[in-house]
Order: sequence, then structure tokens, then C-alpha cells
Amino acid sequence: MNVMRCYSVAIGIAALGLVAVGQAAAAGTADVQVKKQRAVAVEFRPMERRNFTQGLYIFDSELYVSSGHYGQSAVRVYSWPSMDLIREAALPKEVFAEGLTLLANRLWVLTWREGQLLIINPATLEILTTGKISGEGWGITHNGSTLWLSNGSSRLHSIDLGNGGKTAALDVTLQGKPLGKLNELEWINGKIWANVWLTDTIVVIDPETGAVTSEITAQGLLAPEEREANTDVLNGIAQDAETGAIWITGKRWPKIFRIELVDAN
Repeated sequence: MNVMRCYSVAIGIAALGLVAVGQAAAAGTADVQVKKQRAVAVEFRPMERRNFTQGLYIFDSELYVSSGHYGQSAVRVYSWPSMDLIREAALPKEVFAEGLTLLANRLWVLTWREGQLLIINPATLEILTTGKISGEGWGITHNGSTLWLSNGSSRLHSIDLGNGGKTAALDVTLQGKPLGKLNELEWINGKIWANVWLTDTIVVIDPETGAVTSEITAQGLLAPEEREANTDVLNGIAQDAETGAIWITGKRWPKIFRIELVDAN
């Protein structure tokens, strides 16, 4: 993909405004059988507690983390899986970093209320350009040339960078009802995984219909004795493309966990 074309599309997002007609819930989504699953930790790696984790991405033996809060937002890169910090960069004090993904050799980092999409060089962590989005930015992932964004509502937006920046919207439903507070996103095996803010739940979304096909509880993953006063909620999903393993963490968690799924009783 031509990176300069990505820049042009990102800058043009302001004009597009992500004003797309929401895809109506497909007929029969209320009847979708939702699998109930539980995340079981089978391995962990240490995680710096200072990370107020918003975005998580694994690529080419590196783990990319976007950490939030005004005056504290940063992007950090760790060697993977040893978790040694190899580079970091503070972001402007006036932005609150949110989701992160890596596409076309660029990091795409959302900001919360500022309506900005930062495009960053992953090798230097320099901000190369800034695009605009309409509304808040929460989570971001991609499938091929298509970016998927969440804004805390029940609606996901997509931007196809390989198709002139074409935008669309997808209404997410759980047994036919809108499911809000969708946060950090990750594209895994043809589906969109999303943290549900303020819960220990991850949902798996069909990108064609918006229907949730699986609910995953991660309750109890972090032991009570590992929590401190500022330990916050579950947030952060990444798949290691080399192994297929799925890793999750939370805001100011001391660990990142490799999980496997079992049926929930």
C-alpha cells in the first residue's frame, strides 16, 4: 500500500466525517446463538504498571502499547516476548491516547476527545501527520487495508484506505439489542474482538452482520493481591501472528496474559 496515499486518506477523514449510514441489524441477529466462554491464563509476561493500556499490537517480535491520560500519553515498544523496553515517546500533553494498530508500516493512534488520528513512524515514534475524525476515538484495528474504529457506542466505523477512503458503519448487537461501550479492538481470525468498557467481558463480532457470536469473560484473571489502588479495567487484546496466540491485559496491570478459551458453565 502506498503510504503517502494513506496520509492523504487520513487527512481527508475530516471531510468525510465518518458520516455513514449505519448498517441495520441483519434480520435474524436476535436468534444468533451466542457462545459463552471463559478466558483461562496459560502463560504471562511482566507488564509495566505505568501503562494505562489503550491499544496493544504484536508485530515482528515487537509489542506496541499506547498508554493514555492527559499529560502522560505515550507509545512504548517492547521486545517480544522478552518484554524489554526498547523505545518510547511521549505524545502531546493535550491529547489522551486511545487505540493503536499497525498498518502500511505506520502506527495509527486514536485520541479520545480531540478528534485526532495520529500517524506515527514505528521505528522512530515520530508523529508524521495527523488526520481528523468525527467524534471520540476509542479502539482501532484493521483487516487488510480497512481500518475499524470504535467510539464507545454500539457502532463501529470502517475506513477502506485501499478504496479511496470509503467509509461505512456497523451496528453491533447482542441477541438483537445494541451493545454499547465497545472499546479496544483486535481483528482475529476473521472476527472483531472488542473489550466492553468497565466490564471483564470481551465480545467477538461478526463484521458482516454486527452480531456478537461469542461472549468471553476474563473475570478473576488478575489476582486480587496483584491489584493496587490505581489498577483499572481489563483493556488490550493482541494476537501474535506467528503463533496465533491471543494475549490480553488491562490498564495499569502488572502482567499480560496468554489465554485459551473454555466453555463457560
